[in-house]
Amino acid sequence: MKRIVIGVMPQKQIRARALAIARGAYKPKPGEPKIWFTSMRSVAEVLSDSNRALLKVIRETEPESVAALAKKTGRRRSNLSRTLKTMSRYGLVDLKREKKHVRPVATATDFRIQAST
Repeated sequence: MKRIVIGVMPQKQIRARALAIARGAYKPKPGEPKIWFTSMRSVAEVLSDSNRALLKVIRETEPESVAALAKKTGRRRSNLSRTLKTMSRYGLVDLKREKKHVRPVATATDFRIQAST
C-alpha cells in the first residue's frame, strides 16, 4: 500500500497554490502533498482512529460491497456510506461501481502529514 502525503495550510494558500499550478507558474515537486486540509482538526476527523481501522479492514478483507463491509465492521450502512464518501473525496478510498453494488478499495493506509503556518 502506498504512502500518501497530506498537507495542512489555510484555504487562501491552498487556492493560491492551485491557481499557480494551473497557470504553470509553479510545478509541484515529487514528495509534496497531494491531499490538502485546511486544519489539523479536519485531518483528525478524517483520519480518526476508527477511520484508520476501517481502512485497515478494507485493505485486509477486500469487501465486495459496502453492505459486506458494514457486516464485517458492525457499522450501520448509512453511516459507513457517508464516511466512505468523505474518505473518497480526499482520495483515501476508491468506490468502484460494479453491477449492483459499490466496492470500497483502500488506496492508502500509511500517511505523512506536513503542516505549514
